[in-house]
Amino acid sequence: MSMKAIVLVLDSFGIGGASDAAAFGDEGSNTYSAISGGINVTNLVRMGLNNIDNVSVLPKCDNPIASFGRMVEKSVGKDTTTGHFELMGMVTSRPYPTYPDGFDEGIIAQLTKAWGVGGILGNKSASGTQIIEELGDEHLKSGYPIVYTSADSVLQIACHDSIYPIEKLYDMCKIARRIMCGENNVARIIARPFSTNAKGEFYRTADRKDFGLVPIQKTTLNKLQESEVQTIGVGKINDIFSGYGIDKHVVAHTNEEVITATIDTIKQNDNCFIFSNLVDFDMLYGHRNDVVGYRKCLEHFDRRLPEILDVLENDDLLIITADHGCDPSTPSTDHSRENVPVLFYQKSMENVENLGTIIGFDWVGKKIEEFFKIHQIS
Repeated sequence: MSMKAIVLVLDSFGIGGASDAAAFGDEGSNTYSAISGGINVTNLVRMGLNNIDNVSVLPKCDNPIASFGRMVEKSVGKDTTTGHFELMGMVTSRPYPTYPDGFDEGIIAQLTKAWGVGGILGNKSASGTQIIEELGDEHLKSGYPIVYTSADSVLQIACHDSIYPIEKLYDMCKIARRIMCGENNVARIIARPFSTNAKGEFYRTADRKDFGLVPIQKTTLNKLQESEVQTIGVGKINDIFSGYGIDKHVVAHTNEEVITATIDTIKQNDNCFIFSNLVDFDMLYGHRNDVVGYRKCLEHFDRRLPEILDVLENDDLLIITADHGCDPSTPSTDHSRENVPVLFYQKSMENVENLGTIIGFDWVGKKIEEFFKIHQIS
């Protein structure tokens, strides 16, 4: 019997309302509300998105086809790693380190020595597009890598592809991953390659790569593997989990590529769990305070959603959710501490329900384990 479960993560699609948002500097943040002016997401509405408790966006749906609810994060954090780990059952009780004032001299000294460079540029919290505009020319002249961070637990390395070929940049990230350990176990090292277009303007290429942490405990992914259920990561899922628990990695960079790859993967595989991350919401629009772009991005996903539903078999399980917020209407360009939506769908469903407020993103992992009838594999 074919059994497939799919989790689609709309990266950063928060729905506001986190009770502890003020502690993270995010009081009042609400990604969905911020982008909702004039929005047309008919298919998500039909699934029950606007029926979720405390979602004020209209219209509601009289007869939604999916069960719907909102999830409250239990982990201490609002970043990609924390959110995804919790979705797969690992709650993070200690936040990953952040560096609002840049990395200390000892870390920079280790990096420059290990990389064999005379220095670095940046070493501050910054927007990725702004920092290459600010320091790109100096980078080309000096050859020094641009190192920066954000409000999240990340160390990002931006290098022009004419100076540092992509494999060289990836090697530098691997070195940084080994250095950033212990009390400096930053959640992600991110390669941020950039190039120059015909107009002489800098732009980030699609060869971004994340070097994350390996989860410190077994997750739902590992339990599935032990039960001989194939685990397939689409997009940056493999990077987030450092390959731990992932049988097959499907390369896809943009939302369009991820959606197409997810549909193809559903068609081509049986007895599998497909975990897909749609990165554009966060990377292209949330972090760039682009309200209109974010809205259009969600509308694009909504237009393609029927294609995903069409390829599902009667008992296949689809869960649509998110990992954190990133309200593009606030002055900050960083993630926001928000509750996230959850839409739970099977074509064979007879009883659609309001799931209410669910404490813990790990509810998703538990439902996947229930679907595949996995029982307490240690």
